[in-house]
Amino acid sequence: MRRLKSVFLCRHPDKVEEVYTPEQRREIAEFTDLRPGVVSPDEMASTDLSRIEAVFSTWGMPCLTGEQLDRMPKLEVVFYAAGATDRFARPLFERGIHVVSAWRANAIPVAEFVLGQILLAMKNCFSIVPKLRAREAWRSTDAGPGCYGESVALIGNGAVTQHLVGLLKNFDLKIIVVPSRRQFRTVSLEEAFRTAYVVSNHLPNRDDNQKVLGEELFASMRPHATFINTGRGAQVDEAGLIRVLKRRPDLTALLDVTDPEPPGADSELYRLPNVFLTPHIAGSLNDEVHRMARLVIDECRRYSSGEALRHEVTEEMLMTH
Repeated sequence: MRRLKSVFLCRHPDKVEEVYTPEQRREIAEFTDLRPGVVSPDEMASTDLSRIEAVFSTWGMPCLTGEQLDRMPKLEVVFYAAGATDRFARPLFERGIHVVSAWRANAIPVAEFVLGQILLAMKNCFSIVPKLRAREAWRSTDAGPGCYGESVALIGNGAVTQHLVGLLKNFDLKIIVVPSRRQFRTVSLEEAFRTAYVVSNHLPNRDDNQKVLGEELFASMRPHATFINTGRGAQVDEAGLIRVLKRRPDLTALLDVTDPEPPGADSELYRLPNVFLTPHIAGSLNDEVHRMARLVIDECRRYSSGEALRHEVTEEMLMTH
């Protein structure tokens, strides 16, 4: 096994300490030559990084300039213990530097979170709660169809969807997947929104996906259907969604992401009884973040041993995940 010369590089040293446990940082130091501490982008000019071969990072990984990359002429690989890499990866690809991301590990808690929401939505749990608070009479027909034979539409086909499909196979539900690239769609967005009882957004964070989920789609949803968003708030025409939710109190929106985030103080999302907001908690939090560190540590061991990487990001993947 090669003993790589490595460094933690991050804008926020506290994020490194949050994501990598002390035991995990000691483990990295045991099988690599790890430079002590965390180097911030501002410190790069005064730090000798000329022998560094591997970078470990997480949220706060900088998009390195050409001058900064020149200070690391031996850099071979970046191990990113977080999800999306599109913000910083392209300058690395241009120099042939490998990028490893824990996006598959970060997808696990999102899929688990959405699974819970889907199962509850199939019982109309979220729409029943406001009725009970208002002392409205409860009827068995309020409870929704349940989890036998109903349809769930998953918009986007990245890691979250892939893991979620595996979890949903334990239930008697019809699963509709709408791929994230139009040319590969076998089911249209229009059909998915029109036919599924629950629609969950998992589109990749790309400019061409902004406001792709518009008012007409929401207006076409089935009676008492639920829309879940753990993707990005910018992918939703929120003004259009609000108009539909005001006209259609039978619909429910479960929004873990919004645009802006959090919503402005005067946003109607806070006041609509058929909207349930959570503060972007679907992704890795607290103990879950250590799973991402575990993934990149295992990848570094494979790389050091000359084995194939399992979680390398390519430029093509930036367009599809």
